Amino acid sequence: MAELVQVTEKVHLAHGHAVNWVLVADDTGVMLIDAGYPGDREEVLASLRLLGYEPGDVRAILLTHAHIDHLGSAIWFAREQHTPVYCHADEVGHAKREYLEQVSLLDIGLRIWRPRWAVWTVHVARSGGLVRDGIPTAQPLTAEVAAQLPGHPMAVFTPGHTNGHCSYLVDGVLASGDALITGHPLLRRDGPQLLPAIFSDSQQNCIRSLSALALLETEILAPGHGALWRGPIREATEEALTRAGVKAPSREK
Repeated sequence: MAELVQVTEKVHLAHGHAVNWVLVADDTGVMLIDAGYPGDREEVLASLRLLGYEPGDVRAILLTHAHIDHLGSAIWFAREQHTPVYCHADEVGHAKREYLEQVSLLDIGLRIWRPRWAVWTVHVARSGGLVRDGIPTAQPLTAEVAAQLPGHPMAVFTPGHTNGHCSYLVDGVLASGDALITGHPLLRRDGPQLLPAIFSDSQQNCIRSLSALALLETEILAPGHGALWRGPIREATEEALTRAGVKAPSREK
């Protein structure tokens, strides 16, 4: 069962074993940012019910990106509950599965002899991570739509992990998806960092996107993987750059 962490009055982080999702609720209703694997659906529903909501109450699902561990149960919500699903305009085709941007099975196979990779791969398979379904009704998130959603999320374009990856700032909380994480079953250490380059379309663009996140005036990070992190986001991005072997830009005095 995912641990539900209250972050602010409006925002909760569902911290799962392998992936997180965010719930945003205010007097206009509730929405999700990301939705776990297909196999996480019951946990997603349980997290909603802990806040007093049923599946039909979800006003929208925002995707940071369309990898199956973030899009998973949104497939069911869109099909069975007709829940609107939004993402960055550059990610819509990926969400619809007009194309697929993700690590290849060959690249995984070359690493599966490593214990961490073997355990993670089994979890992916058991969680429905091999599903290739998309969401035909996925739509681009516009400023007009965002203004009507719970918490009034602000999109922050953070390409790199996928070409259309987008983070969201809502109620002072940065939902960063996979643009900036704090842990993962494949990683030995916790703390702000990037995913291994093998999982991203462009690691160089991932690094550039950290610069965009560093400009945000917030001190709460709700990542797509790993624990909640508190502190100036610039410090988190600097730590991630250091771990990636990149010198962080000097601060202006």
